[in-house]
Amino acid sequence: MPRAGLSPAAVVDAALAVVDEHGVDALTLAAVAQRTGVATPSLYKHVAGLGDLRTLLGARVIDDMADDFTKAVLGRSGDDAVTALLHAYRDYVRRHPARYAAMPLDPLHDPALAAPGSKLMEVVLAALRAYGLTGSDAIHATRCLRAVAHGFSSLEAGGGFGLPEDLDQSYDQLVTAVLTTLRPE
Repeated sequence: MPRAGLSPAAVVDAALAVVDEHGVDALTLAAVAQRTGVATPSLYKHVAGLGDLRTLLGARVIDDMADDFTKAVLGRSGDDAVTALLHAYRDYVRRHPARYAAMPLDPLHDPALAAPGSKLMEVVLAALRAYGLTGSDAIHATRCLRAVAHGFSSLEAGGGFGLPEDLDQSYDQLVTAVLTTLRPE
């Protein structure tokens, strides 16, 4: 019989805590079992294994990011929406660097992650709508925004910016540069 209060969602919560405290490489079923107070085999009542747990964790991270991004862009459009989106992205990585590192790189091609991945992408596409971008142009712009936010945020989270200049100012300059590429000529 499954332990009272333990569910797939509770197992993912415990996995997130392990990742937050010790990094993505520390995520094991044994670590999650210890955190939940059960024997490792008991987790199989809730998840199919470590791969399944990583997928569920990735889905949670993507859902959380989509929720944060939605809140950031709601009621905004154009440059204001994209600026808010890029700052929400960076803020998420700053608050949860290890969780972010656990996010799958290509969720849209994993059937278990396609729904949350599509939800996240729809937020980005909505933020871009004011620029009149459609089809391939919208996908290219989405990729550019992701590359900018991911690159800067990952470097920042990893301690890759050691010079004393203000990181917020650097990011604002980068956002300004990206916005100019989105505007119609």
